[in-house]
Parts: sequence; C-alpha cells; structure tokens
Amino acid sequence: MTRGGRGRRPGERAPWQLGVPAALGASFLLLPLLALVVRAPWTSLGTHLTAPPVRDALRLSLVCATSAAGLAILLGVPLAWVLARTVWRGAGLLRALVTVPLVLPPVVGGVALLKALGRGGIVGRWLDAAFGLTLPFTTAGVVVAETFVAMPFLVLAMEGAFRSVDTGLDEAATTLGASRWRSFTQVTLPSVVPGLVSGAVLAWARALGEFGATITFAGNSPGRTTTMPLAVYLAMERDPDAAVALSLVLLLVAVVILATLRGSWLTTS
Repeated sequence: MTRGGRGRRPGERAPWQLGVPAALGASFLLLPLLALVVRAPWTSLGTHLTAPPVRDALRLSLVCATSAAGLAILLGVPLAWVLARTVWRGAGLLRALVTVPLVLPPVVGGVALLKALGRGGIVGRWLDAAFGLTLPFTTAGVVVAETFVAMPFLVLAMEGAFRSVDTGLDEAATTLGASRWRSFTQVTLPSVVPGLVSGAVLAWARALGEFGATITFAGNSPGRTTTMPLAVYLAMERDPDAAVALSLVLLLVAVVILATLRGSWLTTS
C-alpha cells in the first residue's frame, strides 16, 4: 500500500472515462519529444555537435550551470535551514517570496536583476563605483541569472529534508558538548545528503535550461554568454538541423536527470 493511498489496489484497471483522456494527455506531452527524436539529423549529428560555436555553447553551459548550482548550495542550504528550523514573524512571507522565481516569467526575472544589479541598479551602482564590478552582459552575469531561477528548487528540497530530520539528534549532540555549527555539519547535514543531492541536481538542470533571464540580464554574446538554450534559439533562424541537434542534447540531459531522481519522488512503503 502506498503512503496516502489507503485502499488502492496495485495494477488497478482505469475506467475508459479516465483512460482515454489520460492517453490523450500522455500523447500530447510525448508526441513533440518523439517528433524531435524522429526528425533529428542523425547522419550529420556529430558534425553539428562538434562545430566550434556549439562546443563553446556547451562548455559555457556546463561551466555556468555547475557554478550556479554551487552558488545555490552555498546560499540556499543556510536559507533552507532557517526556514525549516526557526520560528519568527515574517518567515511565512519570506518563504513565499523565495519561491516567486519558480512562477515568475524568466524574462521578468532578468529585468528585475538588471534593476538590482545593473550599472544603474540599486546594488549594481554601488558594486560598479566601489569595486568596478559589472555583472550584466558577462559570463558572471549568466551565473547570477541562472542561480536566481534555480536556487528555489534547492531551497524547497532542502527545507523538506531539514524538516524530516529528528531535532532530537541535534539536541543530543549539543548536550554532549558539540557547538551548534559542529552539530549542523556532523549530525544534521549528513542526514540530509539525499535531499541535497536531489536539490542540487534539479538546480543544475534548471540552470542548464535557463533562457529568458539569461538573455535579458547577460545578453547573447558568442563564447561569453551564449549558452545552449540561446544557441538553439539562434540556430532556429539559420540552421534548423543544428537547433534540433542541440535540443537533443538538452533533452537527453533532462531524461537522465529525471530517471536518476525518480526514486526520490516515488515514496512507497
């Protein structure tokens, strides 16, 4: 019996009233992906994927997505712990605001980043004046944009993981003389490694596929800010076969990640 599914019989046959629309729904979602695979230029796939602009876009995407995932871990894990373990006025509002990038149109996120971190932004103006640091339309800007849209995935995963850990373990560690930091690093954090891995992989995948915030905040400069999704967009205008080849790479990454994390989503007893 599955959790939350009391009385459900494994292998139950669906009535046609549910089976027919379910089949149509599955077809609607799978048909475009199947068409992408069927219409792929398999004979020239290697040529497209080894072209210098494609290699540069792939390299930049991997570097920036990995950097964004690392930054999301660095900032998101403490934030998730605060949301999960502390009680204070305004925590609920902060939780809601932290998840806004999940539903915010990415291009709006890019505009918001420009107003915050652009040369004339409320923080970017100070960064430029004090340190000569300019983020928009740079590779660092790509990382910032990808982190903005990807970090909420990690925060949500880690908050749930922290809530599932027995707080008595921390209390026992502090009773035995461990500091709060040592208790966190040696007791709590090892207990949430599966949640950390899932959240980090989801954040990395989201960063890898980011388009709107990246092109708005970082622009589209080949070799500098042109990531794989942006390369797909450009290729659609001049070489549709190359766009399909690039799309296949992103599709393969998504399928591998979803297959890898499937066990963490399907909770059975």
